[in-house]
Amino acid sequence: MEDQSSEKPKVIYHLPGLFEFYELYQRFLPLFFHHREYFYPWCTIGSLYGAPADCIWSGGRISEADESPEDVLALTARYGISARLTFSNSLLQERHLSDRRCNDLCRKFASADGPKNGVIVHSERLTSYLKEQCPNLYLASSTTKTLTNFEDFRKELDRPEFAFVVADFRLNKNFPRLAELSQAEKDKTEFLCNECCDFGCRERRECYEAVSRLALGEETHHFCPSPEASEGYRFSRAMENPGFIRREDIISKYVPMGFSNFKIEGRSLGSALVLEFLLYYMTRPQYQLKVREEIYLSNTLDLF
Repeated sequence: MEDQSSEKPKVIYHLPGLFEFYELYQRFLPLFFHHREYFYPWCTIGSLYGAPADCIWSGGRISEADESPEDVLALTARYGISARLTFSNSLLQERHLSDRRCNDLCRKFASADGPKNGVIVHSERLTSYLKEQCPNLYLASSTTKTLTNFEDFRKELDRPEFAFVVADFRLNKNFPRLAELSQAEKDKTEFLCNECCDFGCRERRECYEAVSRLALGEETHHFCPSPEASEGYRFSRAMENPGFIRREDIISKYVPMGFSNFKIEGRSLGSALVLEFLLYYMTRPQYQLKVREEIYLSNTLDLF
């Protein structure tokens, strides 16, 4: 494991695209760990999350990644980063738990060298199954549960089977209630920073269920009701979202309150846009161009 910084980081980022953006991280991680002067000393990388293609346990987003699990696990182990499988399908039935591909992936992640690896889950069936079959994997409760009621979120934090709970982004600015959490609860809380979804959307759960059906190979006809859906993800629009967490917010508000875990979304987006997230949240302004050049000048990286 590479030495990260002489100053202990206060902010832990969980980054998208473990499989999806493997080539990007092949370039970015050496920069982050070998040129710490480029990056804010108060942050580090806690995990990379994602899933390869054709996993029926997948949810949240559909992946087309085909990078081998051996390669991604070697990369995360080299830099002391946890690897998380995004298995947040909400519609799993008992018959789905025997899927060979997903079981093999979990066993590989459970037995891999390096830091403890984990699985992001939604299904209660899968939660119980993995606790029994792969106890060496930690579990993170997925934001796809859309727990917008704060008491429901707090109950989820108090469940011992979860090491982390990713909060629904609509709870991000509920500072009076967030301040009431114990330090143990704050340590388990993971904030989704850069969601672009309509803050008032009433069909977010249905959207995630549609993705779960796709992963299971079922036909689905859900259409996003947002008038801006046709434009796709725009970082500039995400920044205007009431739930958006700015880099400055993390340092001035969340860290003093005792929070440290922050998740960046983006598995379904292009490498170029994910790089913009890495620059915004982690890279000092005077070095952002230098980091961009290091990444763009790689003639093997498909950025778009």
